[in-house]
Amino acid sequence: MLWILQKTFSRIVKHGNLTIEAASGRTFHFGDGSGTPIQVRIVDRRAEWQIVLNPQLYLGEMFMDGRLIFQEGSIYDFLEVLLSNMEFAQAPRWLFIFSALRYFARRIHQYNPARKARRNVAHHYDLDGALYDLFLDEDRQYSCAYFEHPETSLGEAQLAKKRHLAAKLDLQDGQSVLDIGSGWGGLGLYLAGCADVQVTGITLSEEQLKISRERRARHGYDAKIDYKLQDYRSLDQSFDRIISVGMFEHVGVTHYKTYFKKVHDLLEDDGVAVIHSIGRFDGPGVTNAWIDKYIFPGGYIPALSEVIPIVERLGLYITDIEILRLHYADTLRHWRHRFLANRDKASKIYDDRFCRMWEFYLSASETSFRYEGMIVFQMQLTKRQQSLPTTRDYMYDWERERRQQDARTTTSQRLAGE
Repeated sequence: MLWILQKTFSRIVKHGNLTIEAASGRTFHFGDGSGTPIQVRIVDRRAEWQIVLNPQLYLGEMFMDGRLIFQEGSIYDFLEVLLSNMEFAQAPRWLFIFSALRYFARRIHQYNPARKARRNVAHHYDLDGALYDLFLDEDRQYSCAYFEHPETSLGEAQLAKKRHLAAKLDLQDGQSVLDIGSGWGGLGLYLAGCADVQVTGITLSEEQLKISRERRARHGYDAKIDYKLQDYRSLDQSFDRIISVGMFEHVGVTHYKTYFKKVHDLLEDDGVAVIHSIGRFDGPGVTNAWIDKYIFPGGYIPALSEVIPIVERLGLYITDIEILRLHYADTLRHWRHRFLANRDKASKIYDDRFCRMWEFYLSASETSFRYEGMIVFQMQLTKRQQSLPTTRDYMYDWERERRQQDARTTTSQRLAGE
């Protein structure tokens, strides 16, 4: 077995400083000695087979179970060395077998009727709320932030994300707004503060619904915002504006036609919809096996080539698409650092195995956005070509003016707290 392990890592790791200690105690060195030294010990011989044959599933499980121990460096450093090298090196052919099998079965795995969708959401979003307070910003924005400058803080970048999305909605007083996948309510609260609009937010998470309603009451928005525990497929009213952030990844490729047909039917004839989703540069693929099992069951990250044909056939106009590169990698870097700084608190909420699972999730996600072609796209949709101004100036002008208002509000809140 050791020769396969050695051959596999020798083929992949050309730069870096990686040392692997096998279960027998024998050590192997890979890379050119540059960068952060990483020394990892594989505890048992079964793990040696697993890490070579199906690393997508077993690498995370081994780390969770304490069968992959880092004596120097971290799981993030290890993943970064592997994936940064694999940008330029071909993975062993046998790894594509597992991906191919999962690809052919993906419509079955991603079949998400309403009851199953609710279970999938509960698996992740109904965790103890105190966990999310350990790594998210104060507004609990759990999607890609928008870093207008490299030195922007996490909270500022999440505010910029909300502002950036609101600019694309072209909000007008008196409009109705639907937020599909409203999370802990932060985006709905922001939109209600931007214009005299009525916001309906829907979620499948009971924990998120409870907190959203509490926040709505604290802001005095009971008359402006209605948060509901409801599946988007059961809605039957129409809206002037539709926004969906970080929800489309949970729809599943089997239901894309249903999703966009519903967006079409819910949108007023002169309405505007904005869909914010993780995507992939390299075309249709499969969900990482470990992520599917432990983090987001039933989820899938789409390629635009899978989405655009369906949108076109349903009679929606794609009036704007923006690709955010590396913004989610930087968001995840903040989340990972904040989680690790609060790891002791997290272990009191759950246990050490859960903490290792969460560290692997944040580390693997960040490196995927840095080295595996993961992106975020924001797609603006209408039913009519005339629904929006013909240039993007309306976005820039609104965003510029709102940025100044947000800065004044932030300064006032800071002074009030001193």
